[in-house]
Amino acid sequence: MRMRSKQPLTATLLAAGAALALQARADTLQEAWRLAAARNQTLAAAAADVQAARASERAARDARWPSIEAKASYTHLGQAPALDVVTPTLAFRSGPIFKNNQYVSGTVQMNVPLYTGGAIRAGVAAARAGVTGATAAQSATDADVKLEVAQAYVAVLRSQRQLRVADASVKSLSAHLRDVEAMFHRQMVAKSDLLAAEVALANARSAQVDAQDAVSVSQEQYNRLLGEPLGRVPHLDPVLPTFPVDDLPLGDLVRRALATRGELHALAARAGALAARARAASASRLPHIAAMGGYTHFDNQILNRENFSSVGVGFTWKLFDGGAAANEADALRSRSRADRRRLADLRSRITLEVRADWLALGAARERVSASRAATAQAAENLRISRELYGAGLASNTQVLAAVTLRTQAQENYNNAVLDEGLERLQLAYAVGAL
Repeated sequence: MRMRSKQPLTATLLAAGAALALQARADTLQEAWRLAAARNQTLAAAAADVQAARASERAARDARWPSIEAKASYTHLGQAPALDVVTPTLAFRSGPIFKNNQYVSGTVQMNVPLYTGGAIRAGVAAARAGVTGATAAQSATDADVKLEVAQAYVAVLRSQRQLRVADASVKSLSAHLRDVEAMFHRQMVAKSDLLAAEVALANARSAQVDAQDAVSVSQEQYNRLLGEPLGRVPHLDPVLPTFPVDDLPLGDLVRRALATRGELHALAARAGALAARARAASASRLPHIAAMGGYTHFDNQILNRENFSSVGVGFTWKLFDGGAAANEADALRSRSRADRRRLADLRSRITLEVRADWLALGAARERVSASRAATAQAAENLRISRELYGAGLASNTQVLAAVTLRTQAQENYNNAVLDEGLERLQLAYAVGAL
């Protein structure tokens, strides 16, 4: 019986341990991207734009199909007219054409476009370009959101590490102050050493408070992007993702960026859509031909039938519109040319962006190597300075300077490591791989 009683307890402990482990598991940047994609309103709006563009394309294609229109009306006349025929040999007057001075009429008509001067084809091309542009804009928006989340993610890591450095500085200066107080009570050092140590500790505690505030602000900004409660304390994985573009030659990076960046495709598609709309506007000045067929019902008491069917061909040609269509087409073509020029400028700016991020990544990697050695040297310098001060062979200023050097070295190393990871992400964004 005793062994049976242990099994539920063991299961409970294992479940509790698993729950704690799950809670302690650090969030990854990929998980942050997934949450942002599911909850971000900007991305949802971009997806809705794509759906709207696809619906517009379907509508443009549907213009090729026959259209059927039904009309019906009821009319009551003040006095119904009659048919009055007068000839040199005959005079005839009919009864009222409409019974009780009222009639009902109805028509069902089908129109099939035969020729529109290219207006339908241009409209379909414009709508298709709209889908391409909306899809490319959605891709660009997704990359923008990912980069924003990544920057917030790194900002949280940076502030947390700065807080740890500030805590270490306070701890080190507190230990040094205790040593100075002990030596001052034994009259081994001047009071100025004690005052300097107290001031240094007070400054370190002030920096610690600032670091704590920076952690809170960065965490709330990160939580907002993910749609999480602002007060949540995230546990982040310090390992940032890598991308296959990190070590590519600069020329390959530039070519990939110019081939894949969503902003370029979106702007090119918009220019193409404007050019297609210009062709559609010009087509409105050309003849339009449509086949027509219909069925009509017309209440009357004179004609020998009330129902009629008909077929025919309709011809429409707007000979003069005051120049409205021509001016609209010119405006659309000018806007298309303007977007083409913006596209050329954007290609240049993206090329510069890739080069700048590539150089920044190389510089960040060099700073990591340099600051790693400096961190170890600063820690050793602080240890030696404290020992020398305890033996009366170094000044208080030297110890305080050593603490400052170690703090600065740790901050430089932390920033260099995070800068390298962030530059990798920004380079991936620049080449369209994020």
